[in-house]
Amino acid sequence: MSKVLVLNASYEPLNITSWRRAVVLIIKGKAEQIEHNGKVIYSGFPLPTVIRLRHYVRVPYKEIPLTRRNILQRDNHTCQYCGYAGEGLTLDHMVPRSRGGGDTWENMVTACVRCNVKKGNRTPREANMLLRNAPRRPHSSLYFEVTRQIRSGTHVEWSKYVIGAQ
Repeated sequence: MSKVLVLNASYEPLNITSWRRAVVLIIKGKAEQIEHNGKVIYSGFPLPTVIRLRHYVRVPYKEIPLTRRNILQRDNHTCQYCGYAGEGLTLDHMVPRSRGGGDTWENMVTACVRCNVKKGNRTPREANMLLRNAPRRPHSSLYFEVTRQIRSGTHVEWSKYVIGAQ
């Protein structure tokens, strides 16, 4: 049914859970409700969409793998030069590999075939092609699911708790 964003005591996103689990955490006093969607359950209890844990939970850093799928997802399956959002998207190295550019989050973007060919073996600046969004490493492993929920319009209220969500 409804998903709930779980924030650490420091307001950083930790997890996405079910509304039932969120309500249990609130009732037990382990979390507080930050946002709700106006719907009610259990005799007037508002249905939460964002909760915050009352005590800080230390979470080990987890590296997000640099894969084609993750880059496409980060860039919303859209050419970062012209905005095309159809079939046949490729990955483009902003600094070409032949010129020392590596496979990194900050050097790779989604591009349509036309823009990738037009840019060729040059940097975007040399090709006079502007990027719509600067490429960056996702901030957390939750980034992809949270941004998908925000972009779909299901949970736009989550955007204020997630760095870089659009």
